[in-house]
Amino acid sequence: MSRKSKRTKGIEEARPFAGMSRVNADAAGVDIGAIEIVACVAGDENTQIVKAFGNYTVDLQAIGLWLQEHNVKTVAMESTGVYWIPLFEVLESMGFKCLLISSRSLRRVPGRKSDIIDAQWIQTLHSYGLLESSFHPQADVVALRTLLRHRAQMLEHRAPHILHMQKSMLQMNVQLSQALSDITGETGIAIMRAIVDGERDPEKLAAYRDRNCKKSVEEIGQALTGTWREEHLFVLKQSLEMYDFYTRQVEACDAEIECLYALTRPDWDMGELQPPSQKQRNSHSKNAPKNKEEIRQHLKRISGVDLSAVDGIGVGVAQTVIVECGTDLSQFPKEGNYCSWLGLAPKHEISGGKVLKNKTLKTKNRAGQALRMAAQSVKNSNCVFGMMFRRFRARMDNRQATVATAHAIARVVYRMLKYKVEYESIDVTEYEKKYEEQQIKYVTKKAAKLGFQLVPA
Repeated sequence: MSRKSKRTKGIEEARPFAGMSRVNADAAGVDIGAIEIVACVAGDENTQIVKAFGNYTVDLQAIGLWLQEHNVKTVAMESTGVYWIPLFEVLESMGFKCLLISSRSLRRVPGRKSDIIDAQWIQTLHSYGLLESSFHPQADVVALRTLLRHRAQMLEHRAPHILHMQKSMLQMNVQLSQALSDITGETGIAIMRAIVDGERDPEKLAAYRDRNCKKSVEEIGQALTGTWREEHLFVLKQSLEMYDFYTRQVEACDAEIECLYALTRPDWDMGELQPPSQKQRNSHSKNAPKNKEEIRQHLKRISGVDLSAVDGIGVGVAQTVIVECGTDLSQFPKEGNYCSWLGLAPKHEISGGKVLKNKTLKTKNRAGQALRMAAQSVKNSNCVFGMMFRRFRARMDNRQATVATAHAIARVVYRMLKYKVEYESIDVTEYEKKYEEQQIKYVTKKAAKLGFQLVPA
């Protein structure tokens, strides 16, 4: 390589954005750490100004004032754990346009790495318009989302104690899990409380049977004869106490969520709310909030539409979708963008005109997971989405059919929230007729392409 070519290469490496125009001249980049926050703004000509701050509240306010001194209007920051949340809220309250950037968008060529270099890199990419902000719902919905996520975490923490209760009963050869389908139902909890209080007679324990229980008193009594070892009884007692503790905490969280619902957009008109269908009235879940009808009314008032009326979407799924996505979907221009964010659309990797990969990405999107649950709940039902699931299941596995059905439900949710239109269920017979016409049209077109002509039988 000649000396001239080496010098040219060095200049190109030093100026990787040569020939590109700056889109955001008043942009800043922030690298957030657990102890230190590094901010970077544009200086004179091709220079950058970098300054380090602490992570206390006074430091966050000082960052905002320092950015205002340099006439910054938009700030990009990496979504590092939960450390970005206080700074994001402070800067947003001071009038800055904040962009939350995924770490996948900030990957650098391997080499030197420091907080200062990362802040400069974020500011450079943002100034040239090469960063796209992650979706962030409206501020008034974020508080609801925080409490609902906390409620879900408490239910997850309560679940292991149910397993501990079941294990201690099995170790005493008390086959309560065989007599009852759910040991945390009214019958199971009443029997375990009586055992902890000292009752050992199988007949008296079986008398706690709820009238709606499928097994008879005699069948339950046969399963309630055990060894009653003291160490297992102690484990059962503590596990039951922990279960009760988390149950009380969930109930307190539900009361706080109800108060927050009343404060969220209280001036918005709820509109006319249709009465719940027979299937919605009969549906029940132990972990669902007790005041489902009040929550349904709040969701209707906040979003303007009743998502719980969609087949497969109950109050719980509708609540998760609204608090995770918000009600303003203007950031998603099309249905495909929304489904891709939910993790329900395949990612096409194309090279040389060939599709290399065509799979959905692994994601922890809670709204996407809720819509997958909705797709699973309709797989045996006599509705449009149920027939769609069974049609997909005939040519793909169960997981792919679930994702495809959830994708169809998500498109309906997008149109409802984007255009504020209520859900209108299609009759199954009409859906079958449209599908048959579609198939006839497809087969006729394929036969004509091969030089044949279809003749009705």
